[in-house]
Amino acid sequence: MDSLLISTGVVALAEMGDKTQLLAFILAARFKKPVPIILGILAATTINHGLAGALGAWITSMVNPDVLRWILGASFIGMAIWTLKPDKIEEEETQIAKHLGVFGATFITFFFAEMGDKTQLATIALAAHYAAPLAVVVGTTLGMMIADVPAVFVGNKFAAKIPMKLVHSIAAGIFAVMGVLTLFGIDKLF
Repeated sequence: MDSLLISTGVVALAEMGDKTQLLAFILAARFKKPVPIILGILAATTINHGLAGALGAWITSMVNPDVLRWILGASFIGMAIWTLKPDKIEEEETQIAKHLGVFGATFITFFFAEMGDKTQLATIALAAHYAAPLAVVVGTTLGMMIADVPAVFVGNKFAAKIPMKLVHSIAAGIFAVMGVLTLFGIDKLF
């Protein structure tokens, strides 16, 4: 249960102000069709994070536990630093909709926007850390939905009222604490 709850919370916080949340704002403002956008986000995130969770489980089976502890600790600290850097959205990521429809555009843009993104890397690290990839994938996908679905419904008005710097700082702090605890072998606390 810890793997599910921590994965959900960390990703929901880390996703606030992330490029995929900005993409959700843009798609919602442009197409005004929330259902296909939300379904596209869910499908893309489930597949993307499913692959990341499988990679995390594979890494766990292939790497010595002591080496894995150092890799995971450094990864969590790296994600803490990365979380403090705000994302920008590229205009071309929304142009795909002209050819694929709203669901297809959302699916493709979200899937590729998440490739190598901090939430995908967090899913890999969390799946390796907890050795419970299914719970982590469900948690990280839920975290994405918690952050992105409100963006679809309320757009930029909602974003302007949230202190993104504070949200990013909290998420970075959680990643940093997880990294330090993992490095010192105290990771059994979470």
